Amino acid sequence: MAKRVAVLLAGCGPFDGSELHEASAVLVQLSRDGAQAEVFAPNIPQMHVVDHVKGQPTPEQRNVLVESARIARGNIKDLATLDVQGLDALIVPGGFGVAKNLSTWATQGKECSISREVEAVLRAFHAAHKPIGLCCISPVLAAKLFPGCEVTVGHDTECEQWPYAKTAEAMRELGCRHVNSQVSEVHVDARNRLVTTSAFMCNAPIHLVHDGVAKMVREVLRLA
Repeated sequence: MAKRVAVLLAGCGPFDGSELHEASAVLVQLSRDGAQAEVFAPNIPQMHVVDHVKGQPTPEQRNVLVESARIARGNIKDLATLDVQGLDALIVPGGFGVAKNLSTWATQGKECSISREVEAVLRAFHAAHKPIGLCCISPVLAAKLFPGCEVTVGHDTECEQWPYAKTAEAMRELGCRHVNSQVSEVHVDARNRLVTTSAFMCNAPIHLVHDGVAKMVREVLRLA
């Protein structure tokens, strides 16, 4: 039987939704490994819409589910309908939508709240001992919900290659263990069944980001 994996999206676009290359890498690797992806997103308004040419917010209003459907080629479901019992694993690609639409990390950091629907889904997979794959900024969700967990967002020393490294310190302050890693590597927290990789937390060539995401997917399927 093919493994059934929920993929949780947060919109469409790295600055206000899901990072498209990360989401695509997840879907491609699931397909390559013979798994069945089931894509979900919350039916909520985006925090805001960013003009990706100018890098500036616009007055537009968009819906997270509707925008996520662009990545899923329309084959998507409302997160409210997700039934953890029929699924083997969960994967959450990164992108600022995780920090803006699935949580308030973008504005509140470690003091953030997580959307009730998103929190319920993550806790349900965790309670069922089903693996959760997280990349880029999405490991902050685990850091907030599962104190003592082990995750990686890459490195903890900020530099040109690692511009978001301060995230690691905020996660440590939440009580989790951050493990430094390279962009093409993953970290597996066997106790919590979490698989994390840094992806675009690193200024790296896109093929190395893809390699790390592919490893994350393979580890999730191995644990499922």
